[in-house]
Amino acid sequence: MDNSIIDKLQNFYIQLISQFGHCTGVSPSRFRLLQKLYHVDEINQTSLQKELQIDSAAITRHLKQLEGDGIVTRRNNPDDNRFTLVRLTELGRQEIVAYQEEKILFMAQLLQGFSEEEQKLFSHMIERMRNNITKGRNEE
Repeated sequence: MDNSIIDKLQNFYIQLISQFGHCTGVSPSRFRLLQKLYHVDEINQTSLQKELQIDSAAITRHLKQLEGDGIVTRRNNPDDNRFTLVRLTELGRQEIVAYQEEKILFMAQLLQGFSEEEQKLFSHMIERMRNNITKGRNEE
């Protein structure tokens, strides 16, 4: 197997993350977090952390900053004070809509010149690689 594929994937990933943040104004992990919050009314912070597979310190950091920016609100669960509930503010809802529009433009730029068939093939290949990694982890 040619190690240059891994090197190319790694370099592409670094460039992709950087450019995504530059174009949308938000990191991919924060975008995923906001997108999840957009689709729920309110969610337990621990559940959010597990669904997004982000470590608890990182999710707390993200949420504290977003709360400071007025994007999310957090409150203790009235039924169980051990848990924190998180939701988007109205400003947060407006922000994620803008981020989603920027993501569409970013993806159009990224895939410019690729036919629909090439895009589907590329997506399928990425999914197969992801499945191979998952399968490998499950066999250990």
